[in-house]
This record gives sequence, C-alpha cells and structure tokens, in this order.
Amino acid sequence: MLTLHQSPKLRLHRRAGWGIALAAAVLAVPVLSTPALAAAPGDPATSSSFNLKPGPDLSSAVTALKTALPTEGVQDLLDQGNRIAKTDASCTTDPFGTGDNGAVLAPARKLCWDAGDAGTEEWIPQGITGVSDAQADELWGSRKPLVTAWYDKANPALCTADSGTCPDKGVRLSFLDPETPVTGTPDGRRYRHALLVEPYFNSYGNASYRAIDIHAGGIAWYKYYLYVADTLNGLRVFDMRSILDLNPDQNASVDDTTLNGLKSNVTDESKIGRQSNIYYSHTYRYVLPQVASYKFVAAQGNSSAATCVATGAPKASYISIDRSAPTAPTLIMGEYCNSDTDHPEKGRVGALPIDDTTGLLQETGGTVTTTSAYYLPRDLTQGAARYNGMYYFNRSYLDNSGSLRRATITNGRLVDYGSNITNAVGPEDLYIEHGQSMPGATQYLWSLTEHRADTTAGCTDTGSPCGRVLYAHRLSDILARP
Repeated sequence: MLTLHQSPKLRLHRRAGWGIALAAAVLAVPVLSTPALAAAPGDPATSSSFNLKPGPDLSSAVTALKTALPTEGVQDLLDQGNRIAKTDASCTTDPFGTGDNGAVLAPARKLCWDAGDAGTEEWIPQGITGVSDAQADELWGSRKPLVTAWYDKANPALCTADSGTCPDKGVRLSFLDPETPVTGTPDGRRYRHALLVEPYFNSYGNASYRAIDIHAGGIAWYKYYLYVADTLNGLRVFDMRSILDLNPDQNASVDDTTLNGLKSNVTDESKIGRQSNIYYSHTYRYVLPQVASYKFVAAQGNSSAATCVATGAPKASYISIDRSAPTAPTLIMGEYCNSDTDHPEKGRVGALPIDDTTGLLQETGGTVTTTSAYYLPRDLTQGAARYNGMYYFNRSYLDNSGSLRRATITNGRLVDYGSNITNAVGPEDLYIEHGQSMPGATQYLWSLTEHRADTTAGCTDTGSPCGRVLYAHRLSDILARP
C-alpha cells in the first residue's frame, strides 16, 4: 500500500527496497547505468510502440445518460465553485524551501487548495491541463480555467464504519479559475470538483456509470476533449459538453427529479450510478462520463512494477499538448520509470498527432500513428511538456526536492540541455500556458505537487518541505538558467 510520501506514480509502479538516499543522489547528479543497453538513454525508440487504436464505442450510453440528467458547461462549474483557493502571497504553503543544493527556482505564480483538499489522505493530486491547451485564444468563453486530476487512494486504513471513505471513487477533476477573484476576497479563487465515470448499460438495459479506478497521472485538454492517461492501457477520453448535473436545484437535502422522471441523490457517499431508479455520485454534484478510449496496439511490455522495459507498449504515465507553431497539435506521452542497476531503462516519450478539425487523435486506417519516440535521458520522470522544440521534464522521488530538466533533439537524439533546476518537493504533470493569443503575454510552465504537509520523516520546513500547491514558472526564467 502506498505510504504518504511515496510518489503516487508508484501506486502502480513501486519497486520495494530502493533507498531514499540513493534516490536523492540520482535526482541531484544522475549517472547512467553501467549495464549495456540495446539503446542508450536519448536514442530514438520504436515509434510504433506508442501507436493507438480506438476502444469500444460508448456514445449510446452517454446519449442515454444525457437524456436522463441535465448537462452543464465548464463555465457553469466555475460559477458554482464551492471551494476557495488562495493565491500568490496569501498562499503560504511552500513546498520549495531551499532545495537540496540551495538553488531552488521559486515559482512566479502559486495557488493553495482549501484546507480539506490540502490535507486529505484520500485524494492525491496528479494531472494538470488548462484552456491554453484547449483553445488557440486561451479563453473558454471569458475564462482561463485550469483543470487538475486527483486519484482516490482508497486506503482501508482510512476507513471507519461510517466514514464513507472506503469506496474507491476513482478519479475526480478540479476546475479552477486562477484569474477571477472571489467577490469580497481578492486573494481567493473559486474551484469545483467533478467525478469521472465510465458509462455502461446495466443488466436491465438502463444507462448507468461506475467509478474509474486509474492513476490519472496526466491529463490534456484539446477543444472539447479531455484526455486522461490510463497507465497500462493508453488513454481515456471525456467530452466537456457532457458534464452531468445531479443537483441542479442546489439543495442537496432533497433528491432532484431527473429529466426522465427518476431521482438523483448527492448525499449517499457509498453509491455510484443508477441504483433502484436513483442516480448516485459518491456525493459529487457533477459527473463527467467517458466518451471514448484509445488502446495501445502493441502488447504491453510493462507490468505494475515501477521499473520499465525497453520494448512493447509503453506506460501512459503523463501527457501534455504541444501547441507551438508551426508544429501541428501534438499529444506528448511519456512513462515513469524507477530504474536501478538491475533495471536500467529510463522510460520513453512519444508524440501522437491530433486532428485539429475534430480535436480527437488523428487516425489513418483505424490507427493513430506516432510521429516520433525517444528513450528518456533520465529516469524518475513524472511529467513532460514540449514547446518550440524544447522538452521539459519534472522528476521527483518520495519527499526529496524535485528537479526540472530540459532536453532537445540534437543529432537525432534527445539530450539534456543545460543544468538541473531544483524545484518543489513532489512535482507532477506539466502544462504550458503558451501566451500565443496575446502579444507580450507571459508564458508559463504550470505544475502541481502531490504531498500533503505533515510531520512525516523526510519533510522539513526548509530543505525539503511538503505541501500541495499549483504553481507556475515563467518559461523565460527557466530558459535563462544555465
């Protein structure tokens, strides 16, 4: 079972017995493993290993659910934000500290979750994306939302007879507007959770849905579609036009009447989906059903261990969108690997084309054909983004200070660019706010941290502090580093 300060990438990939001290050293000064490899870190990888094919058609179940439950849009969720994040100076959580080498890169922007989300043991934040991925003008209506993903740790040790934390609720999203102050609270920003669900027809032929038990280590939003990494399988796809509202009257104490004359209940934490003609949601007002999926064509070469293999389908550990011109829109996918001398693989990163007309991945003959793939220069990679030919990688292990690495394609290989940049403890997925829509706009590299602040050994107030924040570095600050 995952302990508090194990990287949640290790929820599926933890290899027992690897020392924290060794990990800290690897993060500070990584050394290539001595065993001979078929391909060295940074070499081109077999692109076809990343190829995908569409999964089962879920449209009929989603259509049936939308005739039963009303739909809302992203702006509605932002308007109905029932939690408040604090921003910048009012966000006092600081997971950056001094770093392992005293040269930490402080963020240009930072937001703190409310107390419940900052301290929950049940939910672990992982993925991040935003409207700059989704829209060329970087606006959803008049808003600039960020979206993050959390997975349910579902630890039996957290359960009591009536706590309601025992059911594995799967994955939830947080929709947050970092730009619009809360009325009367200038340092506050509203946000709202929504639960991801998988639709299906139950044994009575009625449309229902269930929780999605995946890690959600990376998410990426393009046009209406939200892509979610499904580690050993590929990608799950959700449509922002299909957000279902189980409590439109905003009175949770009374079950609402649904569009098909049944009821919806947002007070019973133990139930999900349609049961006895009532729709449940583990108490979440909003649920977002999956509309599609993409499966790896190649056989999966990896198991649930943290270590990776060099061939076969990769793990979909994290994803992002490359919108840099003149590059066609591209989904970047990479894998987390906890390597050692017995398992020297660092992981791979690939690029998948997006059809800009539909917002879905571009298929040729029923296959999404990868445009490029490389072995990663470094292991322990928790997030990747690419912009104007520069790759950015977040690396972290347990409660050590993380590191931000850069790399470029040089002489046909993906090689390190510049030196290590020390950043927050527990950094995860990456998202680029590209600023292309407005001349002179600041470009940001966004991420988020996973560890809640507490007194667990290894987390300190200075060198390696823990705490959950959303944060952004200016791209110009990163590129100015040697």
